[in-house]
Amino acid sequence: MKIAFFDTHHFDKEAFLAANEKFHLEIEFLEGHLNSQTYRLARGAQAVCIFVNDKVDEACIEGLKDVGIQLIVLRSAGFNNVDLRAAKKHGIVVARVPAYSPYAVAEFATGLVLALNRKIHRAYARVREQNFSLDGLVGFDLYGKTVGVIGTGKIGTVFAKIMTSFGCQVLAHDPLKNPELENHPGVQYTDLLSLCKQADIISLHVPLTPDTHHIIASDKIRLMKKGVLLINTSRGALIDSKALIEGLKSEKIGGAALDVYEEEEHVFFQDLSGQILQDDLLARLLTFPNVLITSHQAFLTREALHNIAVTTLESVSEFAKTGQIPAPKVVGPEVIQKPAP
Repeated sequence: MKIAFFDTHHFDKEAFLAANEKFHLEIEFLEGHLNSQTYRLARGAQAVCIFVNDKVDEACIEGLKDVGIQLIVLRSAGFNNVDLRAAKKHGIVVARVPAYSPYAVAEFATGLVLALNRKIHRAYARVREQNFSLDGLVGFDLYGKTVGVIGTGKIGTVFAKIMTSFGCQVLAHDPLKNPELENHPGVQYTDLLSLCKQADIISLHVPLTPDTHHIIASDKIRLMKKGVLLINTSRGALIDSKALIEGLKSEKIGGAALDVYEEEEHVFFQDLSGQILQDDLLARLLTFPNVLITSHQAFLTREALHNIAVTTLESVSEFAKTGQIPAPKVVGPEVIQKPAP
């Protein structure tokens, strides 16, 4: 079976070529995004492998069906960029990587907390310019602070446990409570509004769905403590960027660390250093000294890349043999769609 990989980067190629030594599948790497204009590049393949900024709407899926695609595999846990109903309608199976390394993302979120709070990014830039002043670099002890964790799946659970190890009290919110955290002495489940009111730091660990779109907007920001730190390593559209900017300008939000951005599709994973940034909201966010932005790299560890590659190729290999794909190895939303009868 041949797989056309879209939105491919050097780190993808290394991981997938190494993993493919076991599976011996035919792979074609493409740099462009998959969308309703580029699906023809997949002609000759039976499967496409996509990433978070590929846009697989119904028009794209109809095109993929026309060029012979039977399987869409996401090398990510999130699946908000794929129209699952359209895929089912056209008899295309969809699979994802439900878990690759919760530690990778949770540890990165922890790093963002530390860097944002202690102004490490600003201190590094200063010293590079031989400015050794400490003015403006005051942070606070994490010990004894309240950390709000929105979403307690595998990543949120790991992050919550890390925060308790710092001596923080964790307030968790999730419609489905995790038994691991329910019995944890440093964790208490609460409703979202109470979490927003009480937390000194809020970290997002939920998938992007219609229910979670702009889960952090002006109404929630108004409830937050003055000076709260906001961390997002999940999906950009969980936060209303305009509301975030207003919260930063009013100093209600003391700082934001974002590994994702709601309009990142045409910006992240590219070198735009020689160009004029066209996204006015992102440009405004970059002007704040208390905003730390990284380009969706929380997943980027050797372990995670290996697990993503192996899980993805296992799905393709099993589909090539049986027309089915392996069941998800973790508990979570059912993403895999069977072909329509």
